[in-house]
Amino acid sequence: MNSQHFHFTAETTSNGVIQHDFTMGEVTGALWSPASGADRAPLVLMGHGGGNHRKSPAMTGRAQLLVAHGGFHVAVIDAPGHGGRPRTAHDEREIATMQKAMAAGEPVGEIVVRYNAHLAERAVPEWLATLDALQELPEIGADGPVGYYGLNMGTAIGVPLTAAEPRITAAVFGLFWYDESLAESARRITVPIEFALQWDDEHIPRPSGLALFDAFASKEKSLHINSGAHKELPRFEADSAVRFFARHLTGGGSTA
Repeated sequence: MNSQHFHFTAETTSNGVIQHDFTMGEVTGALWSPASGADRAPLVLMGHGGGNHRKSPAMTGRAQLLVAHGGFHVAVIDAPGHGGRPRTAHDEREIATMQKAMAAGEPVGEIVVRYNAHLAERAVPEWLATLDALQELPEIGADGPVGYYGLNMGTAIGVPLTAAEPRITAAVFGLFWYDESLAESARRITVPIEFALQWDDEHIPRPSGLALFDAFASKEKSLHINSGAHKELPRFEADSAVRFFARHLTGGGSTA
């Protein structure tokens, strides 16, 4: 893939936010930007969770927060086999195995980690090509700051992406298991990170989530732990992410 295959396919404007749908080769994505058409602004790449897509409610809500309260551009692409993208036979097998384990009340961590690592191998090159194309847009530019924001599967893809991409200078992760391969990528990350965990997560054991946080080599890293189950991450954590990116991508905000 290269930037000449990047195309905007639709545009809508609401509440001061422009949303563009785009394609990048066979990849489908969305870009949210300030409608004011202000000077260049930082770019935040967002990864969605497993079984979701680029314009799921969580992605749309976080994107609107980041644009409205941070003035950022926000881009999301559909992971392989997600959104409108076709599933391979491998995808279908792994999803069926995961659904069977969940129906039986069995742990799914090993299955999710294995399948998401496979998706990351496919998705990271797509993200790198998409970032190249986005930085050719005049409102983003090649020299602007870039952040990454992804939970669940968004962490499984975002950690190796951030480890491989020096243009990403701050990242928000969380809600994922420790795995030695993922931890190896985390050990190569030195940029500031924020990491979210749910203390009562029914899928991710506390020691596993804490071990993944510990693996990051970042000198500045914050661990946000909230009570509640896997899907009960408080919405105020999205507000915290906006402040985090404001500090590290624009120099705004306060550490007080």
